[in-house]
Amino acid sequence: MSSLYVISGMAGMTGNEVARQLLRRGDHVIGFDNFFASSMDAISDIIDEPALLFFAYDLDNLAQMADISARVVERKGRYDRVVYINCAAVVHTEWFYNINATFDTNVVGMRRFLEQAILVGADVFINCSTSEVYSMRSWEEGGVRESSPVLIDTAEQSQRTSYAAGKLLTEFFMKDAVDKGLIAGCSIRFANVYSKNERFAKHIIPHILNSLERTGQVTLLENSRENRRTFLHNFDSCAAVLALVDAPGALDGSVYNVATDEEVTILDLVALCARLLGIDDVHVEFEGFRESDPKRRLLSTEKLRGRTEWMPVIALEEGIAQCVEHMRAGA
Repeated sequence: MSSLYVISGMAGMTGNEVARQLLRRGDHVIGFDNFFASSMDAISDIIDEPALLFFAYDLDNLAQMADISARVVERKGRYDRVVYINCAAVVHTEWFYNINATFDTNVVGMRRFLEQAILVGADVFINCSTSEVYSMRSWEEGGVRESSPVLIDTAEQSQRTSYAAGKLLTEFFMKDAVDKGLIAGCSIRFANVYSKNERFAKHIIPHILNSLERTGQVTLLENSRENRRTFLHNFDSCAAVLALVDAPGALDGSVYNVATDEEVTILDLVALCARLLGIDDVHVEFEGFRESDPKRRLLSTEKLRGRTEWMPVIALEEGIAQCVEHMRAGA
């Protein structure tokens, strides 16, 4: 028999690709999304799959979540196991400063979804967290590790890190549930994930591509003069999710970094995007400054690679080339 997966935020950057990979390997999926930062376009290629049951539901709507629970209970006997994956998150940077929005979805919503998984007797819960939890200590030699102490700015410095604090709290809920023997699972701290299906130019890569394609220039924050990051294609981030689901020994409440080692400056990222768009002369303007934004974020994935066979397979240039092709195909 196959497995049943229940995915929140299924139309989002992580959820849609996780569902796609699951359906490809013969599993069944119940998914939902409120389309806060996504659209049906991202799942148009799989929405009619007979093994997918999708709903335009909101994680914070108790009646809708009760319906999801009832549907899982009705079906669970047909499957070898039931796996919950929480991909719902208020992730766009302008919402980092809205503590109420981030708390309701990222903390309260996650906890209720975890409680639902336990109540229906699910076997596994995967909690999608974020590398933002490292906040101001986002780099060390060899990459920051899961066991490294975090250094989060307080409200005196920036409301932005309320998002990181909330995501960090979800990791405690996850570990507590596993330690109590209620469910198996883990949390995943993703690096900067990007996707060809990203609808809104809120994250840095689609912002750069859309700006360059429209005007041949791009406006960046002042931070971008110095910042360095790694960027993880969502095919690789989702492959890591499934690698962990399929590694029972890794589901001990641990936290895992998922990232690449391909570090790049933001200015070099602009140059790469321009080259792939066929633009020779790029004008970059700098406007605004983001507080509590570390200059580097480099994660060690030694722990994940030691417990699974996961390795990233899509290099940055290949991934951005996919984004360019997809963007122009939809123009």
